[in-house]
Amino acid sequence: MVQKKTFGSFVAKGIIWIIVIAMTLSCLLPLINMVAISLSSSNAVASNQVGLLPVDFTVTTYQKLLNDSQFWASFWISVKRVILGTAINMFFAITMAYPLSKSKFRFPAREIYIKVIIFAMLFSGGIIPLFMVVSKLNLVDTIWALVLPGAVPVFNVILLINFFKGVPDSLDEAARIDGASTLTILTKVYLPVSLPALATIALFSIVYHWNDYFSGLLYMNKASLYPLQTYIQQLTVDITQITDTEQLKQLATMSNRAFNATKIVVSTIPLLVIYPFLQKYFVSGIVIGAVKE
Repeated sequence: MVQKKTFGSFVAKGIIWIIVIAMTLSCLLPLINMVAISLSSSNAVASNQVGLLPVDFTVTTYQKLLNDSQFWASFWISVKRVILGTAINMFFAITMAYPLSKSKFRFPAREIYIKVIIFAMLFSGGIIPLFMVVSKLNLVDTIWALVLPGAVPVFNVILLINFFKGVPDSLDEAARIDGASTLTILTKVYLPVSLPALATIALFSIVYHWNDYFSGLLYMNKASLYPLQTYIQQLTVDITQITDTEQLKQLATMSNRAFNATKIVVSTIPLLVIYPFLQKYFVSGIVIGAVKE
């Protein structure tokens, strides 16, 4: 009986590992293929010869992208947007989630606000009204047009509310007995024990602001003001506009497919660098925030 149980457990673990490995490869192999395409010649890419390794290795696409001064200008705009946008998102998420995590006896209007933010999460006014508001506030062609429309991330607020509910009331009561103010309780009691949830919503905000390209198209009238994702989304290889013979030879080894792969690889690197530092907080933050009522 014990042998059967042990054998069944071994088989179950083996099946689980096979599923996990298959899911990992399904995510990893397309990325490896994208890197290989970005490092391959146009002929190899066009004839679908590229698999997991580059064919006719070349870095022309990377040279063209990284030697472009506008690329670095757009990169800096995206960095500023991520820093500013994440800070704003975190401020509003924290200050909104804390009172809404209290009972209706301490915050009588809680149910009304909860219904409002859930409605706001499910329904939107639409792109045209949003653009009209941004335009009337004279935010077009400014960094604020990229960060203020999404200043209150409703999903992050709900996630943080659930996490704050899990903080023992005894900590809150003890701090109040010691004479701590509401702001002191939030900053000295709740935030230090909420690092997993804070890291989770910070990662959500960073990914959103870094990957969003549509806001740049919508609110920026000049290409020089585009954030990185918007800028590389608009880049294409146009050999007909090249007059220099040497440059034309270099671009002959490029294709728009390889160039698009290069865009994806370059724009993904910053997120791949940031994620490992937040991974342990991210996993626990998702789990704990999901199981609370």
